[in-house]
Amino acid sequence: MKKYKVVLLSGDGIGPEISEISSEILKKLSHKYSFDIEIKEEYFGGIAYEKYKDPAPKATLDQCKSSDAVLLACVGDLKYDSLPRELRPESGLLKLRSALNLFANIRPVKIRKSLLDASSLKKEIIEDVDLVVVRELISGIYFGQPRGQITNTKVKKAFNTMVYDTKEIERITEVAIKIANQRSKKICSVDKSNVLEVSQLWRDTVLDVASKNKDLSLSNMYVDNAAMQLVKDPSQFDVILTSNLFGDILSDLAAMITGSIGMLPSASLSNSGPGVFEPVHGSAPDIAGKNLANPIAMALSTSMMLKIGLNEEKAADDIEIAIDNVLSKGYRTSDLDNGDCNVLSCSEIGEKIIQEI
Repeated sequence: MKKYKVVLLSGDGIGPEISEISSEILKKLSHKYSFDIEIKEEYFGGIAYEKYKDPAPKATLDQCKSSDAVLLACVGDLKYDSLPRELRPESGLLKLRSALNLFANIRPVKIRKSLLDASSLKKEIIEDVDLVVVRELISGIYFGQPRGQITNTKVKKAFNTMVYDTKEIERITEVAIKIANQRSKKICSVDKSNVLEVSQLWRDTVLDVASKNKDLSLSNMYVDNAAMQLVKDPSQFDVILTSNLFGDILSDLAAMITGSIGMLPSASLSNSGPGVFEPVHGSAPDIAGKNLANPIAMALSTSMMLKIGLNEEKAADDIEIAIDNVLSKGYRTSDLDNGDCNVLSCSEIGEKIIQEI
């Protein structure tokens, strides 16, 4: 029997609610497909700060490093915003990504036919959307040095540094090429090379790497135009390759094409070692503990973990099929309520998914 160790980081806000459902999904699938899965919960985010004064404790990071995969729900709360930046839950995320060398963030954006009417965009604009955002995750402006605030001047100042080297750009480009070759062999690289020197290096390096793949179609687009095109004609995209900052913004924008950010999963990967699989949404502290959260993005992240992290493709497919079946029967959480569906709680939707499996 195959055995896997998964570290579960439930985090903050709605995290424990959606994590419980994914844990039950994994337990059912492990019995169905005869593999043994050890789910080890660890403190991470605001809850870890409360207990250890550190959003990413060493013990948690060590467990993550020794696992087969990490399943992360969400972190953050307004009550932590007054903390020094290095102690905030979001800084724990950066620390986790750096510790596991998770340089590639993969965010698929696929329209589910039963949710065509949930999007704020017209049905005919979104019905053929099936794209992947490939975002560089551990370099760029979020990690660049120097950074800080200057307070000993008459007018306060703050500064951040956006830095990339060619090797960092090359490796994320190779990931995008690999994904594109499994799809339609089409990449749109997004930058701001008309203004930023670092984006010019990005564009030049991507072109150099992609030119070695003769079957590949590469286009370039400025980030402001890419944002506009995602709203105007999202189906034109297949694989979007971009930097840390631009990927953060564009992937959230793309998520809303589906009707709710509560629908989108992601995978953060390195060249070796465990990946981190997490929904793209935040911790939604305003609805935490109210059983209102949408658990589907977390469940789809669990599917990505099974497929990419554990090579359990049949089990992963079962989650996707179960979710589509639940949605096609008209069951929704409140974020997807169109006035003509059966609105259920977080736990009730979870039960429906598990029953379908």
